[in-house]
Amino acid sequence: MRRSLPLPLALTARLTPVAVLACAGWAMASGPDKTSDTASGNTSSQQTTTQASGGALSSSSSTDAATKTYSASPAPCGSIPAATVKSLVPGAKTAGKEIPSTDTKLRRTCSWNALKGYDYRWLDVSFEIMDTDAAAAKEYKDRVAEKSGGGAVPGLGDSGYSVVNLTTEDKQQTREGVVMAQVSNALVVVTYSGSDFETKKAPSTDVINKGAIQAAKAAVTALKGSQ
Repeated sequence: MRRSLPLPLALTARLTPVAVLACAGWAMASGPDKTSDTASGNTSSQQTTTQASGGALSSSSSTDAATKTYSASPAPCGSIPAATVKSLVPGAKTAGKEIPSTDTKLRRTCSWNALKGYDYRWLDVSFEIMDTDAAAAKEYKDRVAEKSGGGAVPGLGDSGYSVVNLTTEDKQQTREGVVMAQVSNALVVVTYSGSDFETKKAPSTDVINKGAIQAAKAAVTALKGSQ
C-alpha cells in the first residue's frame, strides 16, 4: 500500500505570482469646425450640418471601440466543474482556493493542488480583463511569443494556444502545460502540472496537454456565461 509523502521543498515553495494589471482608459472628443459665412446662407448651413453629423459619427465610433464585452472577472473557483477537478487533481478540495488579487475586477485566480499517494497535481485558472479587445489581443500575442514551442488550440475563444514543458530538479521530473485563450477583451490562462514521486517521472505530454485544454474550455464557457 502506498503512503502519502510530504511535498519536496521546491514544490512546497512554489509561489503563484499575482500580476497587477494596469488598465488605461481614454476618451475621444470631436466636434465640427466653425464654418465661415459664404455668399449662400444655405450652403453654409449644409456644411455645418454635415460637419456636425461627421462629428457625431466619429464620437459614436470611438464609444463603440471602447465598449467592453467583459467588465469584470467571473468567480474563478466556480469556473471548473467539480467532476473535472476530481479528474484532473485527485484528492483536491473541489472548492479550490482563490489567490488574493489587488483588483478582483481585473484579475482573479483559483488554485487546486493535491498529493494522492505519490502522485502530485496542480491546477491554476486565471481570468484577466483588459480595456479593449485590441489590448487583450496584444497581450495574448506577447505571451504566446514568450512561451514558444506550442501550438494553436482551434475553437478555444477568439484565439487559443497550448504549450507543455518538462523540467527536472534533483532527478524529479515535473511536466507543466499552459493554455491561453483570448475571448474579446479577456484572457483566460490555465496552468496544469504533475509529478510522480515514486518513479520520479512526470505524466505524459498528452495527459498534461489534454487536461489543461479541458480546464481551459470549461473556464472559457464560464466566462461567456458570466455576462
